[in-house]
Amino acid sequence: MKTLVDHLAQYADYHRDKRNILTHFVGIPLIVVAVAVLLSRPGLSLGGLWLSPAALLALVTGLFYLRLDLRFGLVMGALLLLSLAAGAALAVQGTALWLGAGLGLFFVGWVIQFVGHYYEGRKPAFVDDLMGLAVGPLFVVAELAFLLGLRKDVERQIEERAGPTHVRGRDATA
Repeated sequence: MKTLVDHLAQYADYHRDKRNILTHFVGIPLIVVAVAVLLSRPGLSLGGLWLSPAALLALVTGLFYLRLDLRFGLVMGALLLLSLAAGAALAVQGTALWLGAGLGLFFVGWVIQFVGHYYEGRKPAFVDDLMGLAVGPLFVVAELAFLLGLRKDVERQIEERAGPTHVRGRDATA
């Protein structure tokens, strides 16, 4: 099985331009919340919890993150719970509001992602490996941790495999 560094290094290989990484700090959270919103119907309230397809997906991905790394997994679990709360809050609203919010967040998030990949000059990672869809949110959390000076050992291992981040001209070669 792939390790945390294996997954993050493979994903990072598609994300070395700092402008692309910056767009991911906005685009990926929008997409994650959008998916939580859109998959929060159908759902039912059971003991104060909103049970829905979004909750099942969050459980499976949360376990995936925890298997890779306890610290990152706990952070991802908390963020998934916040996304589920947003999804549940919108799922009980009228259909137009629920669907409009979910589709709007999804569309805007992907537009931002593709702007970032324009800067990168490469296609998104999920095009070659669908696991990129699950690793993307973890990548954003890891990059934030690196910016805060945390998990330098993981950052070093990723950069040994994928290279350092940079800003390059659109027509320059990698």
